Amino acid sequence: MSALGTLTRRLGHQKWFGATMRLLVPADRLVGRLTKGRVVAFGLVPSLVLTTTGRRSGKPRSNPLLYVPDGDAYVVIGSNWGQQHQPAWSLNLLAQPAAEIDVRGRRIPVRAEQISGEERERLFARLVNEWPAYRTYVERAGGREIRVFRLVPTDGPAPSA
Repeated sequence: MSALGTLTRRLGHQKWFGATMRLLVPADRLVGRLTKGRVVAFGLVPSLVLTTTGRRSGKPRSNPLLYVPDGDAYVVIGSNWGQQHQPAWSLNLLAQPAAEIDVRGRRIPVRAEQISGEERERLFARLVNEWPAYRTYVERAGGREIRVFRLVPTDGPAPSA
């Protein structure tokens, strides 16, 4: 891991860091678009761009997210930087599990499965291994259970984007 990656993981526990990163998400989305998905999360962690269908608008909504692989699937977490409300993308997935991810420039249709129980604990531990600040986000979330999703590739058509 690079020195910048190590520093970023240490700073991730700081409240100001999450607030700052939330402000940088639009820039991250722009970098993702310009590089056709090959660079997101500023290249510091394994990342993908998740495109969901807005549960109210019906419009495509894209968000850069850290992921860990799980076989052929991708695991993401709705930490929302430790805020006390769920991220909108997780609500969109619950309303419409069909989505699309862009991983290093490759677009993949997926179906989201919310994970619970022992499986959630196993996958949460893998996510924490990649981004230790998730433990801090759990404390900040004020009792909100942070959702974990497995994004399973499908052979079906991707949602329109």
